[in-house]
Amino acid sequence: MTIASLLEPVTGQPGPARFAHAGDWMQGRTLYGGASALVAYTMATRAFPDLPPLRAGQIAFVAPVGEEISLTAEIVRQGRNVTQLRSEILCEGKVALTAFWLFGAGREANALRRADRLADWPGGPQDNDPVPAGNGPSFIQNNFELRYGQSKGADHGATVRRWARLTETHDLDPVSKLVLMGDVMPPGAMRAMQRIGPISSINWSFNVLDPDTQSRNGWYLAENASQHADLGYSSERLRMWDADGRQVLDGIQCVAVFG
Repeated sequence: MTIASLLEPVTGQPGPARFAHAGDWMQGRTLYGGASALVAYTMATRAFPDLPPLRAGQIAFVAPVGEEISLTAEIVRQGRNVTQLRSEILCEGKVALTAFWLFGAGREANALRRADRLADWPGGPQDNDPVPAGNGPSFIQNNFELRYGQSKGADHGATVRRWARLTETHDLDPVSKLVLMGDVMPPGAMRAMQRIGPISSINWSFNVLDPDTQSRNGWYLAENASQHADLGYSSERLRMWDADGRQVLDGIQCVAVFG
C-alpha cells in the first residue's frame, strides 16, 4: 500500500474512513505508530490547510488503530503566530489515538543555539552496512531501507540507532516524512530486557527542529535510547539527524515493557 493510498481516505472532513489495504503498515493488530500519527497529522492539515509550520506534536497511542476508523480535528486556540490543534482517530466509537499539534510561524531569532552534534557520529549511510533483509516487523521490511548506525559488536547500552529511508518514491512534505519516520526504531529498552517479551509505545512527544529538512537521498539517522527502565515501563529519548549530522527531531516516549 503506497503512502498516498494510505492517506487518500483522509479528506479533512470529520467522520468515518476506511483503509482498504493497510496491511503493509500494520504492526501486529494496529497501524504502525508513525503511520497512525501521520494520519492524524494529515487530518489536521487537510482540515485547516493554511497553517504555519509544525513545531511540536504530542501523541497518545490509546488503543489499536484498525482499518475502520473515524477522524476528527479542531482548533483549540489560534493566536497571531501559534495555532494549536487537536486531531483524533476513533475505532468503534472510542478514541484510539489523540494528538495535539502546535503550529507556529517563524520569527526573527532572539535565542540562537544549534543542537549539539552527535559525539559518536557513525558516518553517513554510505559508510555503514545494510541491515540484512528479514529483520524487524513486516511494516519495516515493506517500507524502509535500513543501514547500521552503530559499530557492530560494541556495547551500546540501551540505545538503538539506524540509518533509515523510505523505499517508496513519494510526495510527502518534509514534516510528514518526519512524523512517519520518527517512531521507526524499536525502543532502546529492548537491549536491556532480561527475557523476550512484547513492547508497546504508549505516547510520543516531539519537537520539530527543522520543518524544511531535505536530507540527501532521503536518509535519516534515527535513535531510540532508554533513559530509565523499571516496573514495566521505559522512558525513551527519540532523536533524528539528517545525512549531514544536523539534528532535525527531538522527542521523548513512554513504552510499556511486558513479559
